[in-house]
Amino acid sequence: MQPVEIIAGNGPIVLGMPHTGTYVPPEIWDGLNERGRALVDTDWHIDQLYDGLLDNVTIIKANFSRYVIDANRDPKGVSLYPGQNTTTLCPTTDFEGEPIYKDGSEPDQQEIERRRQTFHAPYHQAIRDQITRLKDKHRDVVLYDCHSIRSVLPFLFDGTLPDLNLGTNNGTTCANQIEIKAQQICENSVFSTVLNGRFKGGWTTRHYADRDNGVQAFQMETAQSAYLKTESAPWELDAEKAAKLRPVLKQLLTMMTEYCAA
Repeated sequence: MQPVEIIAGNGPIVLGMPHTGTYVPPEIWDGLNERGRALVDTDWHIDQLYDGLLDNVTIIKANFSRYVIDANRDPKGVSLYPGQNTTTLCPTTDFEGEPIYKDGSEPDQQEIERRRQTFHAPYHQAIRDQITRLKDKHRDVVLYDCHSIRSVLPFLFDGTLPDLNLGTNNGTTCANQIEIKAQQICENSVFSTVLNGRFKGGWTTRHYADRDNGVQAFQMETAQSAYLKTESAPWELDAEKAAKLRPVLKQLLTMMTEYCAA
């Protein structure tokens, strides 16, 4: 199993998909408990949700589960949200704060470093390579990080998450025009929307953003209730819900493409 799948288009948009993968190497699988093996915190069907929305798009997808290592976390292990509950670079709990490993099987620092080199590093090398390649073709490129999450997770946030959670790290990761238009598109849809709410953009968005040099970065965290039949196993895509959501996502990606061509 290759850790990363790359589809290289020539347009200015890069879709990052760090959490759609479900591959867990056997030696790690053996250490997971029943809860961990359910892989419930996967960004289920995000690749299908975005499939075909934009021609000539570049897609970088992690094939490994976030329970192996989280490709959207600082490789140094620094928290994205200091003072708030979250999960770590190599998670030992799920989004409900429950252990995902059998007692004594949690990864130590040596194992975390091995996973970083084997999985995390190739994913981010792919992002760097594709941004560099596309910057030779376009004045601006947009790294659009695709995510989803269950809409009710008291361990992480109060209440119910809006359908569309836009993250620009409080306006620092992309051009103001992109942020403003993205918010307008989402607010004019039927979906509830928030800008820089609980999710302001993860490490990927923050790390690669370089507005002065034409690298715009944007995160979309979609509540799974907006496109799944239920937020529980077997995690089935709801075709009717997806059909309502996909045009909004397409409008966002088209707007960003037009920004890069202006």
